[in-house]
Amino acid sequence: MSAPPVPVSERIRYRLVSAACRHHANDNIADFIEDGELDELQAEVQAKMQEVLKALVIDTDSDHNTQETAKRVAKMFVREVFKGRYEKAPTVTEFPNAERLNELMIVGPITVRSACSHHLCPIMGRVWIGLLPNEHSNLIGLSKYTRICDWIMSRPQIQEEAVTMLANELQERVQPDGLGIVMEADHFCMHWRGVKDTETKMTNSVMRGAFLKDPSLRREFLSLLSNK
Repeated sequence: MSAPPVPVSERIRYRLVSAACRHHANDNIADFIEDGELDELQAEVQAKMQEVLKALVIDTDSDHNTQETAKRVAKMFVREVFKGRYEKAPTVTEFPNAERLNELMIVGPITVRSACSHHLCPIMGRVWIGLLPNEHSNLIGLSKYTRICDWIMSRPQIQEEAVTMLANELQERVQPDGLGIVMEADHFCMHWRGVKDTETKMTNSVMRGAFLKDPSLRREFLSLLSNK
């Protein structure tokens, strides 16, 4: 009698563990997923989500509203709201700083959507990015900042770590003299459950290089945001 097939999640996890690679909720694991396995993973999530609905005592057989819910939720998790875990980084064309630009530039507000890793509730917010390039910096197109933000944010995480990960990604790609990121967001783990506070937002920032060392540059960046 042949052994039952190994679930795709276990095959992927085996590769990660064998490589001693961390696979927390906000980590990207695309390098450990083989061709066709994302479809298998989505199907596995769908089957287990169906069991969750059953455990919640929801009659999906006779309730027409929930007959396809497990399928929809699986697609949402794997292909949409958590896709930043399973897809490789977006391709971004970089250009040399031929004109040797070295003045403050600000990109934003960029609308971002993420999820709290504690309750998987939405985080909806805006991000501003400040850059001080140098003659060796790689410049990227405006829309590419949005793609990078979406890739980083489309994972379960906490806001503080998300902003740091975004800063690390941009620092590596652009190599500026200074980098500043500010994120302001609504957390539905507060709005929807718990205290059900609908007013409170969270704002945090990461400052690197010249933004950290030069108070006047930091003030200029933050003052320009206050007018937006």
